[in-house]
Amino acid sequence: MSDTLTLDAPAKLNLFLRILARESDGFHGLETLFCRISLSDRLTVERRPGGISIDVTGGETGPADQNLAVRAARMVVEATGGKFGVHLTLEKRIPVKAGLGGGSSDAAAALLGVNQLAGNPVPKHELLQFAARLGSDVPFFLSGSSLALAWGHGERMLTLPPLPTHPALLLVSGEGVSTPEAYRWVDEDRTPGTRRGAVAMEGESVRNWGNIGRLSGNDFESAVFGRRPELRAAFERLAGTHPLLCRMSGSGSALFAVYRSAAEREDAQMSLGRKLGQLIPVDTA
Repeated sequence: MSDTLTLDAPAKLNLFLRILARESDGFHGLETLFCRISLSDRLTVERRPGGISIDVTGGETGPADQNLAVRAARMVVEATGGKFGVHLTLEKRIPVKAGLGGGSSDAAAALLGVNQLAGNPVPKHELLQFAARLGSDVPFFLSGSSLALAWGHGERMLTLPPLPTHPALLLVSGEGVSTPEAYRWVDEDRTPGTRRGAVAMEGESVRNWGNIGRLSGNDFESAVFGRRPELRAAFERLAGTHPLLCRMSGSGSALFAVYRSAAEREDAQMSLGRKLGQLIPVDTA
């Protein structure tokens, strides 16, 4: 059995995102359409005699004991009786605090990697329970799907056939947005007692980019743009390049645009220049 395993941890986009009611435990229910993209972190998992440690390059992820990949690794190690330890080496390529799911994807990769090094003793349904406890994006990444509808805290999910691959452009500008703070802004802006219901969707509505563009929306945008006017301005510039779809992903701060062709994406990238922030060409999966 190998003692080392390396996995890619892909980023995601929220093609639409609705924030439903704030629940009694303080969490918000969600309804979202996840789409995997080609940008990814890389996680190497090494089996060791004891302890759980991590080295991170390429980005600042905070204290080790709060890192989602470390927490995920600990869940699997404890579930298998704590008979071994692991060292994680994380190469960050996905911008942090950008709404692209990097930390959640790292956690899913850690769940899968540590379990595999242990001989896969934890069944998939238990790993999914661990994933839901770690965060609402983690079950999607654990599923390995390219496209999925998710509800609640991400624990209820319908995997879907992948959409046709399209070129996309990420725009990451300024400081990141803290997810808890973004939720607080949404709550501040909503009338007390407001409840949003889920939307009934036909299967065809999420099978092509044209329909998704008409359905698309992100309930974080109004609250975040109201407090970060530079993001609103950047969004308007990006939308002005006439993509199929333009949105903020998750709670931000990353913006994305999906184009009909690589040539259109290249034209958009040239017209936007470098003043707005970091432009990252990616493909949808």
